[in-house]
Amino acid sequence: MKAIGTLAPRPSDDPAALIAFDAPEPAPRPRDLLVEVRAVGLNPVDAKVRAGRTPTDGQPSILGYDAAGVVVGVGAEASLFKVGDEVFYAGQIDRPGSNAERQAVDERIVGPKPKSLTFAEAAALPLTVITAWELLFDRMKAGKDEDETLLVVGGAGGVGSALIQIARAVTDLRVVATASRPETRQWCLDLGAHAVIDHTGPIDEALEAAGERAPKYIAALTQTPRHFEALARAIAVQGVIGCIDDFKGLPVELLKGKSAGFVWEFMFARPMHQTADIQAQHDLLTQVAALVDAGKIRTTLTENLGPLSVEALLEGHRRLESGSTIGKLALDAFPR
Repeated sequence: MKAIGTLAPRPSDDPAALIAFDAPEPAPRPRDLLVEVRAVGLNPVDAKVRAGRTPTDGQPSILGYDAAGVVVGVGAEASLFKVGDEVFYAGQIDRPGSNAERQAVDERIVGPKPKSLTFAEAAALPLTVITAWELLFDRMKAGKDEDETLLVVGGAGGVGSALIQIARAVTDLRVVATASRPETRQWCLDLGAHAVIDHTGPIDEALEAAGERAPKYIAALTQTPRHFEALARAIAVQGVIGCIDDFKGLPVELLKGKSAGFVWEFMFARPMHQTADIQAQHDLLTQVAALVDAGKIRTTLTENLGPLSVEALLEGHRRLESGSTIGKLALDAFPR
């Protein structure tokens, strides 16, 4: 089958950073679905893995996580879906990815594709909605009926765009997002943020100037080391900061005086470690699909880059690495 992968870490301006090749057909495990991929979504993790992965067996490593497609086979113990079902999912970081004609994926991390969306619109959602949902409810332990404030740092990114919508759709939290450009500010407001503040300066000062109360929950989605001291000043007593970006070393002792917490969210943890609650990802994707079809959450797709190809994927990676994208990018399947 057709696939796109990497043989060695290379920058996105190197034409050999990704290669097209013929890959063996996936061999589904007992709880797997075999999915014919119809569209894929792009995330910063795609570019990070491409820039750092060296396949150990000398064979190209298929990248890509977000996908939407049609079930064409089921494993011996699979029971959640049947052949012909339309699905969407974010896959696993330790298994072959979605930049291929077909993919084997554990059904317990797969959801039913929202009926109201195209495959590309659906493929833009899974990784970001799983991350946002797990961060808000599983890591920060937010209550759905709380009269508290959620601060979303980097509201126009993929996860921020999902988190704003989820919080507005299923909680009573006041949602304050951060953005620095007129277009990103408006994007956050259009998604449902109650207010938007500028993150180019100290965030605690921007919150105070806007008359906002101390947030009980802070989703630190980007440039956390740069913002952390201001976030530690801003967090409410006994609040919690949840983080998703990559870095080493933070002055977490700044949180002690407020008995505030700090937690990580890594949406690949459940499938990587085969946790007892792995099916929570299927459950939350099912809830999100229902919210989408009810008109309470919309796709965050801003551009479809066309059919899967090395050139289109590399263009997507370059845009992600620029740090200026709004919402999500997606691609259709290989031409058939």
